Amino acid sequence: MDIRKIIALAAAVGAAASAFSACSKSKKVSVTASVPIIEETTAKKTTEPTTTVPVKTFPDYPVTFPEIEKTQSGNLYEAEKGELKGGAKAATDLPEFSGDGYVTGFGDKGEASVTFEVDVPSNQHYDLSFNISAKKAVDCRLTLGDEQLTVFRTTDNDQFTYITIYGVFLTKGKQKITLTPQNGDMCIDYLKIENNTSLSDISYNAKGELVNKNAGESAKELMSFLTENYGQYIITGQYAYGGDNSEMDLIYRTTGKYPVIRFSNFEVPDESFDESFKEIDAAADWYLGGGITCVSWFWESPSDKKSGIRTEDTDFDLSKAVTEEDISLLTEEELREMYSKGTISKECYGLILDIDSMAGQLTSLKNRGVPVLWRPLPEGCGDWYWWGAKGNAPYKWLWQLIYDRFTKYFELDNLIWIWNGQSESSLVDKRTFDIAAVDLYLDGEKDYGNRFYEEFAAVQKFVGSDKLIALSECGSVPDMDTAFRDNAVWSFFGLWYGKYIQDENGEYSEKYTSKDAIVRAYNSDGAMTLDEYQKMRGLEPQPAEADTDE
Repeated sequence: MDIRKIIALAAAVGAAASAFSACSKSKKVSVTASVPIIEETTAKKTTEPTTTVPVKTFPDYPVTFPEIEKTQSGNLYEAEKGELKGGAKAATDLPEFSGDGYVTGFGDKGEASVTFEVDVPSNQHYDLSFNISAKKAVDCRLTLGDEQLTVFRTTDNDQFTYITIYGVFLTKGKQKITLTPQNGDMCIDYLKIENNTSLSDISYNAKGELVNKNAGESAKELMSFLTENYGQYIITGQYAYGGDNSEMDLIYRTTGKYPVIRFSNFEVPDESFDESFKEIDAAADWYLGGGITCVSWFWESPSDKKSGIRTEDTDFDLSKAVTEEDISLLTEEELREMYSKGTISKECYGLILDIDSMAGQLTSLKNRGVPVLWRPLPEGCGDWYWWGAKGNAPYKWLWQLIYDRFTKYFELDNLIWIWNGQSESSLVDKRTFDIAAVDLYLDGEKDYGNRFYEEFAAVQKFVGSDKLIALSECGSVPDMDTAFRDNAVWSFFGLWYGKYIQDENGEYSEKYTSKDAIVRAYNSDGAMTLDEYQKMRGLEPQPAEADTDE
């Protein structure tokens, strides 16, 4: 093991490993300054031959979709005239309905439905508006023919209310649109179809200037590249688990292409640094081998009793950590004194020790010349992770603390900040992130890349067109044809690991993305793969060598 790594991380990680033994007032604690300085020569990016061989090579697939012809449309389809199944029935008891009545009697088993047969005038994007009344919020599954479009939730005001699904692409001719309430009864009056106009509002004119004005050249160059290609390509990415590249190699064997971005998760080590070293080395090696590195932080809470990532797995209360004291630029000695005097809480002190430990790992990458797509506090809008469980204010406070301490105290100039809050209510200061990203999963659905437009448009609407929009996690590889057709061209995507790509034998799994779909995606002219990225950056990839073990 490289002794420089031990010196680099021991100070920072060691402090965090004993965070709450250090938080006991009955014990004297000596914590070394946690700025991990590694004197390493910045390595040049190289591309080394790989011994992984693809099953076969595939042709390039041009981005294709039906020719779009925009026409004006405002057709209304009464629900009571649709095809009713599973107990759904027409009724007239409620006031102010359209036509001869409305449809109700769906029950709560998800078996009843209403199907509208619509006459689509031309190939284009439409807005589908349903006039629905419900006493409680009901999840509704919307399908076009046999293909699921989306699942939306009704209001609960017991009044007929418009619910609109924007930007649905329909082809000319007769089409069947089916609405199936999943978990409760409701009343549906009609479906109105109008031509969509919001797709034209999407812009790819992001500025590309990093929010950290002291960012290093490697980070600036990477951000410039991402910005220049925004809207032109979707950059491929894959999560890797365990410090190796088995997922990356599996994609290569399956599609003949490697992803550009290697996504990984850094953790605050407990007692052993070995796993941290593996992840740091793997992230650095991927960049030095000609790719892009993205690091997420799924933070196990700094609790000495019940630590975890998910809210139900920990007793940590973020709201108890929030302080009005400006602690972002203080030394650990100053912070330890504040804790001993009761100026900051045990929870606050624990957070700082973990933050400093993570800074140590990112400093290791900085000193190797590695720019990092950095994603802390994923999915901050929800309550399933402890950093979002206490509401938006504590989450935003923690984000700001991490940003200030990393950029100003540790002077980490190699980070491109990804905000993954996913909601306008959890939106942090726009001066503290470069890329806005969302995570998209649809349980039980396969090849679901057809409804990414809504999420893309919604995020751009509240973060602004000057930010890149990316897909930081997904359970299925986006369909390139659909993404370009719907004008939802993400900067990049990251497919999650485990069951989303591998079966129990470590081979490719078609459970969430069919083999044909992933082959077409990786060989699409709309996708950027590792070999293409390296050529564009002037790094000619080496030819693969045969693997004698296969």
